Amino acid sequence: MNNDRISALGGSYENADAASSRIQFRRALVLAAMTVVLPGSAQLAQGNRRVGRIAMRVFFGVLAFLVLFALLALLDRQAVFGLATNSALLTLGRWVLIALAIGWVALIVDAWRLGRPRNLNRQHLAISTGLHGALAIGAAAVLFFAAHTVSVMNDFSDTVFASSTVSKPHDGRYNVLLMGTDSGKDRSGMRPDSLNVASIDAETGRAVLIGLPRNLQDIPFPAGSVMDKEFPNGFNCDGCYLNAVNTWANDHADLFGEPEPGIDATMGAVEEITGLKLNYYAMVNMKGFSKLIDSVGGVRLNVRERTAIGGIGSPIRGYIEAGDQKLSGDKALWYARSRVQNDDWSRMGRQKCVMNAMVQQISPQKVLLNMQDIAESSSAMLHTSIPRQDLNVFMDLAIKTKSQPIASVSLVPPVIYTGDPDFNKVRRLITTAIEKSEGTAAQNAPLIAANLPLV
Repeated sequence: MNNDRISALGGSYENADAASSRIQFRRALVLAAMTVVLPGSAQLAQGNRRVGRIAMRVFFGVLAFLVLFALLALLDRQAVFGLATNSALLTLGRWVLIALAIGWVALIVDAWRLGRPRNLNRQHLAISTGLHGALAIGAAAVLFFAAHTVSVMNDFSDTVFASSTVSKPHDGRYNVLLMGTDSGKDRSGMRPDSLNVASIDAETGRAVLIGLPRNLQDIPFPAGSVMDKEFPNGFNCDGCYLNAVNTWANDHADLFGEPEPGIDATMGAVEEITGLKLNYYAMVNMKGFSKLIDSVGGVRLNVRERTAIGGIGSPIRGYIEAGDQKLSGDKALWYARSRVQNDDWSRMGRQKCVMNAMVQQISPQKVLLNMQDIAESSSAMLHTSIPRQDLNVFMDLAIKTKSQPIASVSLVPPVIYTGDPDFNKVRRLITTAIEKSEGTAAQNAPLIAANLPLV
């Protein structure tokens, strides 16, 4: 009888211990959940209340900042972009994110301690420790990744957008010269073989892309400029095409007394050709452009014609077949630059296809997930006069432009004869295209362009 009573008491003690262990385990899980959902609440409930109050104040402060940031984004998106690209704020934000990561991990470790791991059985202890460890690693990973992204953005902006000269819109538009350069052993200097002007409405983001033939001749220059003094009748020497202005000016840099005579001379020439006052330029190295496309996973294009890969100083090593397909960086580059079995006019159309597709297809998600690769490829690819102070303006315009069709003007035969161009006609065509884009021209006015469809 006594043995039965002792056995019953032992069983009761075992059941009580098991129940207590389950309660402790649930308590440990609750404390972990509290720390994830509301950092500091576990300490406020079971631990050091002073630490808990500080942590919760920090949490609600961060939450309030995010809410205000979101409200500001709804009211003034450009102001948000300005804050997000400010060097001092990005540096501060990076260190704040690192501090938050360390603090959050410390709170998770303390929540594990408050869960009394010594009172848990082996199985519950393993689960609790693994869970808290995973939460600590996850919290640290998210915040450290955010800090790294901020650092990459800051360094990229410092490297690429180093100019300090801000240019205001001209007649309500930003006009940016886009140059694609491709130096090689078969040519002297670095010639911009792809020249386009992006004319963007400063309010609506409506854009007109103006394609300039690289072999345009008899280029005029601004009155009184060095190039005008050297070529008063236009750029009419042997082999003097639009894409050679950059090389000629760089080869005679002593005449200019400027740090970038080639670019300045090219911008002056383009202003005379188009009648547009340029704000900035962006020079893109084509090989870097290939890497940029790869960094965002390729670009989808409707390939209109079979296009050769290679053949410029080397044998043709393949083809890009016609049809809707996703191109790698290398194939997209060849699609944009190949002219072995197609003429320059076809190439200009294909270049605009690629640029338009990139504008439409690069999403914030792709940028965020590939920030490091994009920054590295862009730093090697891009040289621009756009200053960091204007980054917020162009980020906002990029979003507006993305939601609208991009109008196109190509100054190619038979509309414009590149050997003897009518520059007055060129300016009229551009004015008409801009007016139609802005909606100020008659709705039935034709948009003068070559038969080169945009993708």
